[in-house]
Amino acid sequence: MLRVPDNIRSAHTPDGGTVLDVGRGRMFNLNLVGSRILELLKIGYAEAQIVTQISREFGASPEIVLLDVREFLASMERNHLVEGSRSDGNR
Repeated sequence: MLRVPDNIRSAHTPDGGTVLDVGRGRMFNLNLVGSRILELLKIGYAEAQIVTQISREFGASPEIVLLDVREFLASMERNHLVEGSRSDGNR
């Protein structure tokens, strides 16, 4: 399962969020959906659970949300903002 490493700090607002990689000294801005995905990861949601929750909260089809969540998580992995592996084996 993916998780947020200890060296990552984040702040969330109604408009989105900011993520700080303390170890690398890099900061990232997230839109509202990206911020929510990160919040769900931090509380232990798996990819499938995130897709279901985002679909419900934002009224989008699960098929579209799945593609967007996978793309977002891949970007987070490339930037070392999450670590581990996805429980469904997809990368």
